[in-house]
Amino acid sequence: MRPRHLPSRPVRIAQRVRGSASGGGGGKMAEPEQKRRIPLVPENLLKRRKAYQAIKATQAKQALLNKRKLQKGKQIQFKRLETFVRDSWRKRRDDVRLRRMEQRPGQVTVAKEHRLAFVVRITEIKGVSLRVRRVIELLRLRKIFSGTFVKLSPLSLKMLRIVEPYVAWGYPNLKSVRELILKRGQGNVNKKRVPLTDNRLIEEHLGNFGIICLEDLIHEIYSAGRYFRNVTNFLWPFQLSVARHAAHNKVGFLKEMGKPGCRGEGINQLIRQLN
Repeated sequence: MRPRHLPSRPVRIAQRVRGSASGGGGGKMAEPEQKRRIPLVPENLLKRRKAYQAIKATQAKQALLNKRKLQKGKQIQFKRLETFVRDSWRKRRDDVRLRRMEQRPGQVTVAKEHRLAFVVRITEIKGVSLRVRRVIELLRLRKIFSGTFVKLSPLSLKMLRIVEPYVAWGYPNLKSVRELILKRGQGNVNKKRVPLTDNRLIEEHLGNFGIICLEDLIHEIYSAGRYFRNVTNFLWPFQLSVARHAAHNKVGFLKEMGKPGCRGEGINQLIRQLN
């Protein structure tokens, strides 16, 4: 028997498919497709872009943190009615007291041997009269339990009378002056607190006035000498503390501390309590 041959139709179909793909049925050759060229970017420009994006991301993160801090700090603070009443009463009381002082100026008698006073602020000054606040700032008693040395004169005595309900003052002895300066003495150097641990620091800032060591500084303050004002301006206000007593009984200690006003020699006991 003669073998049967496979039909040649699939070959013709394949040829037609090839022809249609190549010529599109028209017998013409298709134009080659053009390739898209990607523009090249210099490497330094890419580095700059990356650095700029990193900077912008950091700035955005910092701005968000600052905004959160600002929102946290802008929380509404409520004040009780008693606070406004207390501040108003304190201001009115100061105005009446100062008016009486002007109408009936009383003379504060101080013994001639007392030329030096130490003033400590022992109460809050919220809501006080503007005149009282100015004197407090002149005495540099901006913080509670801060103290300064004052040279006694008619003007300084008048200032002490103005702020008398808020400060305790008296006549310190040499031991109290020495203990305050040795333990809490700090100099004002470029508006920064610098402990008085080196005589060279004192000589550098007060050497023009003949004060070259701690002993000279203590003597100038205790004697209320010629350069007393220069020395006190160099010294930072003494910041005393009740931290040792607060752990036991702070309220009781504040009661024991007594009322404001002139203490005389009793200021030495207060200095030892707070120093």
